[in-house]
Amino acid sequence: MDPHPDLTPEVIRGLGWLYLLLAAMNALWTWREVKRHVSAGSIAGWAVFTTLLFLVGVAHVTGGAEPEQFLIRMPEWFKSRVDQLAKPTTYFTGSLLLFVAVIWLREWLVKPTVAWVLLNLAVLFMCLSLTDYDFRQIVGKPDNVPIVSMLFIVGFFTWLYFRRAVDNDQRIAAGRPLFEQEDNDKILVWPDLVYTEMICMIALTAILVVWGVVLQAPLEDPASAVRTPNPSKAPWYFLGLQEMLVYYDPWMAGVVLPSIILVGLMALPYIDFNKKGNGYYTFNERKFSIITFLFGFIPLWIGLIILGTFLRGPNWNFFGIYEFWDVHKLENLNNVNLSELVWVDTLKQPLPVASAGASEWQKILAILLRESVGLVLVAVYLFVLPPLMAMTIFRRFFVRMGFLRYMVFANLVLFMACLPIKMVLRWAFRLKYIVAIPEWFFNI
Repeated sequence: MDPHPDLTPEVIRGLGWLYLLLAAMNALWTWREVKRHVSAGSIAGWAVFTTLLFLVGVAHVTGGAEPEQFLIRMPEWFKSRVDQLAKPTTYFTGSLLLFVAVIWLREWLVKPTVAWVLLNLAVLFMCLSLTDYDFRQIVGKPDNVPIVSMLFIVGFFTWLYFRRAVDNDQRIAAGRPLFEQEDNDKILVWPDLVYTEMICMIALTAILVVWGVVLQAPLEDPASAVRTPNPSKAPWYFLGLQEMLVYYDPWMAGVVLPSIILVGLMALPYIDFNKKGNGYYTFNERKFSIITFLFGFIPLWIGLIILGTFLRGPNWNFFGIYEFWDVHKLENLNNVNLSELVWVDTLKQPLPVASAGASEWQKILAILLRESVGLVLVAVYLFVLPPLMAMTIFRRFFVRMGFLRYMVFANLVLFMACLPIKMVLRWAFRLKYIVAIPEWFFNI
């Protein structure tokens, strides 16, 4: 008997109920289309699709075929192709392209029919992917189930924001009242709001109780210094931070960057000069702010959580979503510091080192000479780039903000950009540190 079967009777029946749920959702959607009096062709198409889903669900729930003979599964050629593309560079590039596409095509994506088609495709992708054993082991872990639901929740609320923002932008362009002004019926806190909150609390408690009964608690063996999990991962909400540790020294990734994020969030109300968009959804009136926030939240933070949860496997290697997590897989990462690239690889000289018996000042000068290129680049990045940006791309911001607020804003933007820059440098040049001074425990 195969210890790692792609399909078992239990998995087939479980997928059947998922297909039936999707069929019920599409039946409601078809009824909605009928009530809206859309074209007969569209209604017929959704009715046929719903019927097919219902038949597939019934075949899964009641089918008596052997799992090896079951044909409704993810094709092997697709899984192998996806696993071949499972590289950090491909993943990050794809995330950026998807982010740009969402911004660029927002007016098309907010259409209900488009959103519903994308939801169907996402659920069908999950159903077919769950026929793969290795994929099922990753997404089915009790720790990872909340991450799967988080992806759908983040997607829904991002779509909801863009739908409201696009609607308001079109209203502003047409000179009509905003959605918030037009639909501004006020209700009492008691009893209307309190009753609504109580119902939500009861529903959420019931969901958590069912969740706790159905899924086993993700408890592992007692902590032991001689036996650690492989991979040893932080809780999901710290996986983005743990992924940052791959590219930065712990003091930088664990202290400096998180502190700057918190300080930056507190500083935003004081450096923001755009008074539009307060109290209502909009995109066109706050493009830069929204794009900056979404870039930091979705590709960088949510993207790093996805990467750390589903793609980082044993020995912290990168695995495809359909790939077996082989603990024996080893990848040689010959990362080098910038000083080594400059002195050894480019200038063909050994790294500057103070001679034996040198004074402390001579040792300090040797270290500074060794890391001079990296120190100059960091200084240019933090102190020269802000004035250059003030004279070019951020000229309007500098005029509206003034010197102090602009410098705070510019440095926040540069610190946010330093993470993707360092990731690209690591993937392209195997660059470990731009400035590496282990003698002082100072690495950048």
